Amino acid sequence: MAAVLHHVSLSNLSHVFRDGRSPLSALEAVGLAVPPGQFTSVIGPSGCGKSTLLRIVGGLLKPSAGTVLLSGRPPQAAQREREIGFVFQDPALLPWRSVLANIRLPLEIDHLERRRRLPDPEQLLDLVGLSDFRDYYPHQLSGGMQQRVAIARALAFNPALLLMDEPFGALDEITRSAMRYELLRIWEAHPGPAGRKTVLFVTHSIQEAVVMSDRVVVLTSRPGSVRADIDIELPRPRTEEMERTQPFLDYVYYLRNLLKEAPL
Repeated sequence: MAAVLHHVSLSNLSHVFRDGRSPLSALEAVGLAVPPGQFTSVIGPSGCGKSTLLRIVGGLLKPSAGTVLLSGRPPQAAQREREIGFVFQDPALLPWRSVLANIRLPLEIDHLERRRRLPDPEQLLDLVGLSDFRDYYPHQLSGGMQQRVAIARALAFNPALLLMDEPFGALDEITRSAMRYELLRIWEAHPGPAGRKTVLFVTHSIQEAVVMSDRVVVLTSRPGSVRADIDIELPRPRTEEMERTQPFLDYVYYLRNLLKEAPL
């Protein structure tokens, strides 16, 4: 039987920041293999290297040691082919461009669309439920709506991998809760070139991680390494009613206890 090629494969990954007064070890000997189409969340104490891990996977930062492969290739190769989509806590929309123009921006500065079929920006607007706001500007939108624009922009090249770093961290709790299910709806409705997109999602919220994920990876305190790797065996599609079920509460309780053992 042929070996399964994981979408994201990290082996003995470590990173040390050396631009301060003394070296700062952010990650140490991280090993992780994420299969295609899986929604994986990464949680852990503040400062444990979650964002650093995501930046390394995305090819924005070179690790001090270890290897990173995306479908068997270095992140830079996937980046060149625009196979990685990024969504950060700050949607970073250009204030002088409309909603539709912000979504179109990646296509305007890159010519990859000439080499492969890409989603129509108008269809992406409809996907995130903002067709009626195509001509609005960022300052006219709520925080949740701005983040939906950022998600649509990240989907402009139809990437197979989405890297999301606390995308709902700046939202109020009611909006944040709604956006969890909105993202799941988009994820399920917009498959990648080879099926459902692989998602690596960083969050501080245990409940959010359980709601959204097929799997939750828990990092230790700095330097971050993998403390636990938990499959979330809850049925999909996920619903708000599920958050009141005992299996859901059991996962939240178990993960909370793991984090208590690695305090903030």
